[in-house]
Amino acid sequence: MILTYKVRHDRDFSTELRMARQVADFAVKHRSFSSKDVKHIGLKSMIANQILRKYGRSKTIKKARNVNLIVPSQGIKADHSKHIINVPCLKLSLPYRFPDFEKVNQIEVDGEYAYISVSILDVEIKEPSHYIGVDLNATGHAAVVGNPQTGKMWKLGKRCQHVHKKYKNIRRRLQKLGKYGMVKKIKDRESRIVRDLNHKMSRKIVEIAKEAGCGIKMEDLKGIRKTTKQAKSFRYSLNSWSFYQLRTFIGYKAKLQGVAVAHIEPAYTSKTCSRCGHMGNRNGKAFKCPYCGYVENADVNASFNIAKRQIGVTQSDIERDMSEGSTDAPQMATSRTMATIEPHRL
Repeated sequence: MILTYKVRHDRDFSTELRMARQVADFAVKHRSFSSKDVKHIGLKSMIANQILRKYGRSKTIKKARNVNLIVPSQGIKADHSKHIINVPCLKLSLPYRFPDFEKVNQIEVDGEYAYISVSILDVEIKEPSHYIGVDLNATGHAAVVGNPQTGKMWKLGKRCQHVHKKYKNIRRRLQKLGKYGMVKKIKDRESRIVRDLNHKMSRKIVEIAKEAGCGIKMEDLKGIRKTTKQAKSFRYSLNSWSFYQLRTFIGYKAKLQGVAVAHIEPAYTSKTCSRCGHMGNRNGKAFKCPYCGYVENADVNASFNIAKRQIGVTQSDIERDMSEGSTDAPQMATSRTMATIEPHRL
């Protein structure tokens, strides 16, 4: 499995990045692949070669934007005992705190961060005897976890809905004032907070599964924004929450720990009684079964149903989804795209 970690480097590479932009512009214009053609620019040939390959081979790039310094594996040295990665051509040393790895594939450097792509040995996925269910929600708690074997449940992410409403109102005020630059900054800030919350929730869910010695089962929410009928008041929460991001975070963290992940069809998980299996009555966050009298929080009831339901999507489907190239998700060895994972979130 290939993961990419983001590490702050605290160095001024403005000169090198300016030269990298010039090399990329030359590659787009002339489709050149030889560092001899851009020797006059002054960028290290090892880095120039990588930029020429990236921008020279692409037929879709018409103009180079946000060009990073790209260092291949042969220009990188890793000291596993001291947890330091050295890039001699940039005179850069990067201490790291992420899990041990097999090798460094490449490093991309921008004005603030170094994006370190590493290969990690796959952990054997253990066949679970049972599963915990994870119900993902757009209102209330973002994730509710239930273990039908023990009857325990966990409610996570209560802050998520408040975050979205808060920053939605701030952006609305700024838009009325015409401060569109601030709107973008606020949106970026919200994205960082959401990513942080998703990292913490996914880590907790994987810890719960590992301690219980079981797998993780979730609903397959692919296409939910297109298929779900929604009230106007609910539409913003549904479309603003990162369902896919949280799902992929759970997926790659579970894989690193050897925990199995499976997906099931989401139909009627919140309306079926997890005790007797009959259709019950749901009113907001309350669930009541008219047949056996079972009363429970609707999200908790759904999480128990998810854990018990027959698997409809296998682990291979999860790996296929994760290889599509979304950010913050692990990439398979054949993928050409990179994912970004902040090391302190693991």
